[in-house]
Amino acid sequence: MNMLPKTILGIFLVGIISWSIWAQPGFEQAQLNFTRVRTAKNEKDATLRHEFERRALNFAPKNIYLRAFKEEKILEVWVQNEFGQDYVKFRDYSFCKSSGILGPKKKQGDEQVPEGFYYIDEFNPNSKFYLSLGINYPNRSDRIKAQSSNLGGDIYIHGDCVSIGCIAITDENIKELYWLAVKTRENGQTYIPIHIFPYKFDITSPFLYEHAKADVALHQFWDNLKDAYYFFSYKRRPPFVHINDDGTYEFF
Repeated sequence: MNMLPKTILGIFLVGIISWSIWAQPGFEQAQLNFTRVRTAKNEKDATLRHEFERRALNFAPKNIYLRAFKEEKILEVWVQNEFGQDYVKFRDYSFCKSSGILGPKKKQGDEQVPEGFYYIDEFNPNSKFYLSLGINYPNRSDRIKAQSSNLGGDIYIHGDCVSIGCIAITDENIKELYWLAVKTRENGQTYIPIHIFPYKFDITSPFLYEHAKADVALHQFWDNLKDAYYFFSYKRRPPFVHINDDGTYEFF
């Protein structure tokens, strides 16, 4: 019998434990103790419900999946209506500000938006950038490949229009995304993946991909990311991500 890699099995078990703790009723109500979250609900709940109904989707969905593209400056939101169904695109949010260049984040202060496979690890209702969703950078791959003892951190999707490595999508858009994430979390999804790519490999790639060949390490890194991009394109579900001991990713 084939066995899942230990890392994937561990994530699966942690996910079960986390679901039993975090998915208990009360997360939404706890968030509504904060003024900005109440504002997000009051302003965006009806719009979200209308858009989901118009597309014959349940609100809240079973799962959401985020994909960010640095070159296109787009954050995609995909939703899964019911377990086992394909994900469908719900919304594109444009970056209103970005920093750095294409390529992974490697150290504190480089102002790079990370590239790789992450998840939302924080809901911050009192962000100085209105509302924010934390990204679990650095992940294990970032640490293995580290070229610095200080990789930095505090990477978020947030409002406002400033960035020193974060994804800024305006206050209006973060209200909608934040409230959607709260509702989906309350509905049972504790692990919200966000996959950050340099660009859309099947659209933008010809020039950028050839350009990257001058940097062998970057070229190999993007080749690895590309596998996940096409995995989702073909299967319409986010891959399970396993991180190898050399920091490369495998997808299942």
